[in-house]
Amino acid sequence: MTGGPALAFIRQPLVVALVLILALLLLGEILSPGFASGRQILRLLIVAALLGIVAAGQNLVILGGREGIDLSVGGVVSLSALIAGNLMSGSDAGIPLAILACVATGALFGILNGLGITLLRIPPLVMTLGMLGVLQGLLVVVRQGIPSGRAAPSLSQFVTQPFLFGLPGIIWLWIAVGLLMAFLLQRTVFGHRIYAIGSNERAAFMAGVPIRTVRVSLFALSGVFAAIAGICLLGYSGSSFANVGEQYMLPSIIAVVFGGTPLAGGKGGYTGTMAGAVLLVVLQSILTTINIDESGRQMVFGATLLVLMLFYGRGRAMRA
Repeated sequence: MTGGPALAFIRQPLVVALVLILALLLLGEILSPGFASGRQILRLLIVAALLGIVAAGQNLVILGGREGIDLSVGGVVSLSALIAGNLMSGSDAGIPLAILACVATGALFGILNGLGITLLRIPPLVMTLGMLGVLQGLLVVVRQGIPSGRAAPSLSQFVTQPFLFGLPGIIWLWIAVGLLMAFLLQRTVFGHRIYAIGSNERAAFMAGVPIRTVRVSLFALSGVFAAIAGICLLGYSGSSFANVGEQYMLPSIIAVVFGGTPLAGGKGGYTGTMAGAVLLVVLQSILTTINIDESGRQMVFGATLLVLMLFYGRGRAMRA
């Protein structure tokens, strides 16, 4: 037996992510003094929370196996920000209706993704990419190239201002999402079914697991989490603008894979994904600090995903 408990601990994706986060913070402080200050770290955590909430749904879809990936999350985030902004129109009175409408919209598009994948047997990559195109077209028709809608003051305060123990509400929301995900995956029958399907879909089917229902539910939850992130993003930016959610599509996948969930599914969890989200936000901030433009950052993220897949992203061959 090579190595030992210490080596196995060091190789855990969560530990690797935490070490890299500390290293990147140190590098950022060297490049730009004040990068690792308390105020800057808090701002990075707010941005990481937005990505982490999107990645929660992505995590569920990937855990379900069949190399499921939801490429439509960016479109759902953008559409939800637009819907929320127009229903709120800068008024706190519109918050409840906006939340209800956005969650319902996210769930609807997620269910459509799930039905296309399970009933029509369209590969997840193709189905969600097509849905992203539909959402982008819908945004163009609705917006007509003109930004619209404003965040309610209470929403903006919830996302950006100290709420409890000096932390903004969105960070507490992210913590709640983390606890919910841990409970869902480890303490419920639904969570056990997710791992069973991701590990061996045939065996799960033979054991009586409702494969189609679970998979549709996973994509529905992915849409709901993306919608919640869209509402919070509106509170962060103050208004919605074209394709605001596209920046979360690729990073949400990278955060999940770096957190230790292989694209083949069946193992992993959300704690590592949370660390992966923080890591990517810190990396993005450093790239911005050294004046790397958006296209350059996307190239770095794409290369990062390829490297992660090369080392441990697929984990094992895809099961039928």
